[in-house]
Amino acid sequence: MSPSIEKGIKVLIAEAEKEIETIDVKTALTMLDNSDYQFVDIRDIRELQREGKIPGAHHAPRGMLEFWVDPDSPYHQEIFAQEKKYILYCAAAWRSALATQTLQNMGMRNVCHIGGGFSEWKSQNAPIEQLPERRP
Repeated sequence: MSPSIEKGIKVLIAEAEKEIETIDVKTALTMLDNSDYQFVDIRDIRELQREGKIPGAHHAPRGMLEFWVDPDSPYHQEIFAQEKKYILYCAAAWRSALATQTLQNMGMRNVCHIGGGFSEWKSQNAPIEQLPERRP
């Protein structure tokens, strides 16, 4: 028997979507080569290796995002201490909606996510950067 929960993932995502900024792929494409924006891919590394990523995107796995953003964390990454707008994405915009909400709850105001995620990005034939092949 599974444990009961009060809110399922659909409710959590719907609540997040009410609080966060969502941009479409067309808008994201206008930001792609602009140094005022930083794309952040929060998917698992295996997803990036299999499908590629948005060109220039920084990989920040969902499980480490809060630690990498927090300047007081021993895992903090300087890329998150810049005066840029951070554009998060995942495969279908579920994880990125929740991650965007979490970062806003941490006090970040310069964050949004791409509606439809990388799946929508691919469906619109937007540019994709392949990761270099891994060597053993």
